[in-house]
Amino acid sequence: MVVRDILEILEGEIICEGDLDQEIKTACGSDMMSDVLAFVKDQSVLLTGLVNPQVVRTAEMMDMACIVFVRGKVPDESIIRLAESRDITLMKTRFRMFTACGLLYSNGLSGGTKV
Repeated sequence: MVVRDILEILEGEIICEGDLDQEIKTACGSDMMSDVLAFVKDQSVLLTGLVNPQVVRTAEMMDMACIVFVRGKVPDESIIRLAESRDITLMKTRFRMFTACGLLYSNGLSGGTKV
């Protein structure tokens, strides 16, 4: 799956465009960045309801290509600029986190490592 597929599946809207053809192997849905740091593999997409700079900084540390803001949330301009400088795609979806994760899973994206 690539970022462009996620955009389509989640009926998303691009906030900041990075590489839409980058491969995504796993997904993580969390509002706790410590969990993301502990359990995420490379080439993941992060689904979150948080709209703060730590989300982008965490995604960068974990080599994530894309952040999806659930429930239609939109980050402020400073967060968008930070993601642009790191070439991380930001998008929003109207879906709640549970639904968005379920849609990605039902379309073949795994959750990564087991706890």
